[in-house]
Amino acid sequence: MSISKEILSVILGGGAGSRLFPLTASRSKPAVPIAGKYRLVDIPISNCMNSGINRMFVLTQFNSASLNRHIKNTYHFSAFSSAFVDILAAEQTPDNPTWYQGTADAVRQSLRHIAPFESEYVLILSGDQLYQMDFQGMLDHHKKTGADISVATIPVGDREAPEFGILKEENGLISSFIEKPSRDLLKDWVSDTGDEMRKQGRPYLASMGIYIFNRRLLFDYLQNDYLDATDFGKEIIPQSISKCKVASYQYDGYWTDIGNIYSFFEANLGLCADLPDFNLFDNSNAIYTRARMLPPAKVSGTTLEKTVIAEGTIINASRMERCVIGIRSRIGHGSTVMNTYIMGSDYYETLSDIAEDRSKGVPLLGIGNRCYINNAILDKNCRIGDDVRINGGPHLENGDYPLYTVKDGIVVVKKGSILPNGFVI
Repeated sequence: MSISKEILSVILGGGAGSRLFPLTASRSKPAVPIAGKYRLVDIPISNCMNSGINRMFVLTQFNSASLNRHIKNTYHFSAFSSAFVDILAAEQTPDNPTWYQGTADAVRQSLRHIAPFESEYVLILSGDQLYQMDFQGMLDHHKKTGADISVATIPVGDREAPEFGILKEENGLISSFIEKPSRDLLKDWVSDTGDEMRKQGRPYLASMGIYIFNRRLLFDYLQNDYLDATDFGKEIIPQSISKCKVASYQYDGYWTDIGNIYSFFEANLGLCADLPDFNLFDNSNAIYTRARMLPPAKVSGTTLEKTVIAEGTIINASRMERCVIGIRSRIGHGSTVMNTYIMGSDYYETLSDIAEDRSKGVPLLGIGNRCYINNAILDKNCRIGDDVRINGGPHLENGDYPLYTVKDGIVVVKKGSILPNGFVI
């Protein structure tokens, strides 16, 4: 049986995403733009498609309108194919009046929609992680070990371990689990992660929140054994270890959980490296997204250093260094932009729009002339006037303001904000 027939994928759309605020003020975490032209949800969907899995459900709840629109506009398959990416929005029903209470509860409430589609296995993924994984390898390992549940794990070191659920592995199977252990407990949670990982100081196995369940077991657990369990990572996986075979599938590639502004910022700017950990330029692992038919980027008089530029961009800046420039961005003359992610714009201004803006003294869409911007994220459709200075860094205190938010020294200019000429942060 081909993998497309034997496995279904369920992608969890995430909760309110409060740690990514203000990027999640009007959109869900999986809808947040990354790398200038994609959305976070494109990552798990592309991983599935590259692995031969072409039947996917995306479970959504919070601020889901833009995510739903993106999926509807992007993922179209042949009428002669069984492939689909279907949105299952949280819904209240006569027998269930509550919204999703957690990852397991979200899948439980969606089982009646999933049930008509045959499969032997169900792959459960998060919609807000950055990685490239071949799920065929994970499924092969699941079958080979005779597992009932497989958990994708990644080796981590002392610094990261307290932030994750840590698993103890023996002979390929998980023997115990601890959620976010304190540092003094870590010595008891060392697993054999392999020589290379041990040399790198990564002896602990962290759960990646990626699971393969035998379908019958998943339905049985959610409908009978664990009726009150709301979360896979905190409840169902730990409680299953003593009841059935739970295997660890160790992944040694690049993976990051986009949990907060700092990790989001670093993941995006990491794409500017000569050899980035996350490879956008991979023939066999394409990242799929909405085809927009935009013109090529245009650059004039600019020194570019380690900068990723999306299509439809017009750049007249003096210098750009370690930047990710999103679709339809416009950057004015004499500006310097460093260590910044510019998400771009949803539309171009016409000549009449520009004339009207100027007559009213409103900055044009994009970044004006003679600006200096460092350590920042500019959300979609921002208007940055001339001579604006944004200098993020540890000298700035965390805070939320009408036009921007500061987190960990990173200045996040909110979606659609207008910063007038000479504005200073």
